[in-house]
Amino acid sequence: MTTPVRALPLEKLRERTSEKWREYPADVLPLFVAETDFPLAPAVARALERAVRDGDTGYVASRTPLADAFAGFARRRYGWSPDPTLMRSTADVSMGIVEILRRVTEPGDRVVVTTPVYPPFFALVEEAGAVVERVPLRDLGDRWELDLDGIRASLEGGARAILLCNPHNPTGTVHSAASLTALAELAASHGATVVSDEIHAPLAQPGSGFTPFLSVSDAAREVGFAVVSASKAFNLAGLKCALMVAASDRTGGLLRRLPVEVEWRTGQFGMLAATAAFSEESDEWLDGLLVTLDENRRLVADLLAARLPDAQYRLPDAGYLAWIDLTSLGWGANPAKRILREARVALHYGPAFGAEGAGHVRLNFGTSEEIITEAVRRIAALGDA
Repeated sequence: MTTPVRALPLEKLRERTSEKWREYPADVLPLFVAETDFPLAPAVARALERAVRDGDTGYVASRTPLADAFAGFARRRYGWSPDPTLMRSTADVSMGIVEILRRVTEPGDRVVVTTPVYPPFFALVEEAGAVVERVPLRDLGDRWELDLDGIRASLEGGARAILLCNPHNPTGTVHSAASLTALAELAASHGATVVSDEIHAPLAQPGSGFTPFLSVSDAAREVGFAVVSASKAFNLAGLKCALMVAASDRTGGLLRRLPVEVEWRTGQFGMLAATAAFSEESDEWLDGLLVTLDENRRLVADLLAARLPDAQYRLPDAGYLAWIDLTSLGWGANPAKRILREARVALHYGPAFGAEGAGHVRLNFGTSEEIITEAVRRIAALGDA
């Protein structure tokens, strides 16, 4: 039986110095930024402890075991066998996205983003010199899906790339293999590129049907790149490590031609930690984390149903982020502001994810049952006032 991974107690979390625990005063429960409150996976802790003991703190090497470790992880977890020789590391997923977009678009080209979406996507497209073209997800009432007709229209109008989020942040949607296959065909037929941010993929719930974009078809392998990291699942964002993944000679050649400095931005501790995270040693810990996150996503649903029945929330397929529609409560376009001010709970602002986020909040449930329960109690009390 899988042993759940439990969050650290609040008093220990308050000792952390990362963004989540330093942005707000101690009376605020921080459920905004995508950090988690769990102890490190034992294999990751051992790798970092060994590096500190040995003073292994120099530049990241030109040859590391990271790509092979990820390839093994992908085979075990997704049934996908990516080629380690077609991967290059960099500091984080955002940097990988920018470096790829710079090379597949010209200044002023349009890049499709599927809103509501991770807010930095807008800035990353601009940093690459391109222009954001928003094609919202289709809301089917019980789930979200890619608007393939809308994406087709954008490509016919000249858009040159699609920045995909799979699994999707903030909705937790795992895009179907059929949708991804159709997206690849659309991109191929219009000479466009797909860059797939798959940072939340290790957190897809069993049975969710997660499919890596590059695995769906020959067309996907020709038009696509994936950018992956252990940072969300294993809480390693501060250590700075991600992988850019290609699956064809053409796209692999583009990654090989990137300046060496792109790879040297990889953190040495990040590489060591990610290699341990992607190793088979960490599978049991990750399985335990998924059990806890399954419990927590259902806890959020139960608490909202009992305390805030007018809130609209669907269980995410992946991750630890709850996308909650509070429009019917009448708390304005950005209800997280009132919640922070009056309930002392910090949530991510819905409108930051695009116009579709008006009236919404994003709540991070990668924490303890006690913190989630107290946060919802505080929020619900606003409606009782």
